Amino acid sequence: MTDIPLERRLSVAPMMGYTDRHGRYFLRQFTRRTLLYSEMIATGQIIYGNAAKFLKFDPAEHPIALQLGGSDPEALAQCAEVGVAAGYDEVNLNAGCPSKRVNAGAFGACLMADPALVARSVRAMARAVDKPVTVKCRLGIDGQESYEGLRTFVEGVFDAGAASVTVHARVAVLGGLTPKENREIPPLQYDWVQRLKSDLGDAEIILNGGVQSLDDVETHLRGLDGVMIGRAACANPMMLATADARIFGEPAAPVERERIANSMLSYIDSELASGTRLNAITRHMFGLFQGRPAARMWRRFLSENGAVPGAGREVVEKALEVMGDPSAALQDCPDISLAPAV
Repeated sequence: MTDIPLERRLSVAPMMGYTDRHGRYFLRQFTRRTLLYSEMIATGQIIYGNAAKFLKFDPAEHPIALQLGGSDPEALAQCAEVGVAAGYDEVNLNAGCPSKRVNAGAFGACLMADPALVARSVRAMARAVDKPVTVKCRLGIDGQESYEGLRTFVEGVFDAGAASVTVHARVAVLGGLTPKENREIPPLQYDWVQRLKSDLGDAEIILNGGVQSLDDVETHLRGLDGVMIGRAACANPMMLATADARIFGEPAAPVERERIANSMLSYIDSELASGTRLNAITRHMFGLFQGRPAARMWRRFLSENGAVPGAGREVVEKALEVMGDPSAALQDCPDISLAPAV
């Protein structure tokens, strides 16, 4: 456990393929206070699968929230108990994912069509654990959306015991759009989220969607309780380097990219010794030098060499050498790969 308080003023969204345990450990090198969410884990993966594998995390990741996907209140309560026993600081219910696979399982954004079921689920989870239970949702479902419907939905989950609700400020289009398109095509309607906060007073309302910088975060915090940032934090993790000072009011502490890369080496050694492949970790490090002239070289080097059988910390060490060579930074350098020729 940790003595770092859980505050949702800034969080990194649950994202499949991004916020697995290696991605979270990497992001934690930039910020102590930002709340990190797991990828969505379906209740069946915990109840019938390898729960320890799905729920594993490093203690350094605290504060950390577990996001669950499911629609059976009893199963969700059971999984919430397992998650809290594993050490998670919060349990979140996914009522916002618009993917076909999730909707086929009758959870995610389609749950917004059944507010009573979501309320029953939250109530069961909240009774089962002594940690906060929260919900992440959309503005509504395409064709059924209305501000009144959103307010009724959110009031219901708060009445059921939710500690906080995060609203992705777009409707979910359940047919015809891919998950990526659902993040881009439905227009952002921040005014609905702001109105929700105004109407519900003390209820904790967090905004998600379209947030690209800490400047955006600070703007939204003027009227809301918190902001959840998504892929922008993974593409350019250095944006989190000043979050503890700017968002949480802690003393400013310098964060250096090279130091962060070096800080990952012992983690890499430990994980490789337990059977993890290097590229499972280094793929999360691609954005470390975003904005630097040689950023593309860094990404390319890690990409080409991270998957080589037997690759270890030397890949990151060599990549750092390349980044530190000003002349190399100006070249395409097709010969820098450690991968064997084919």
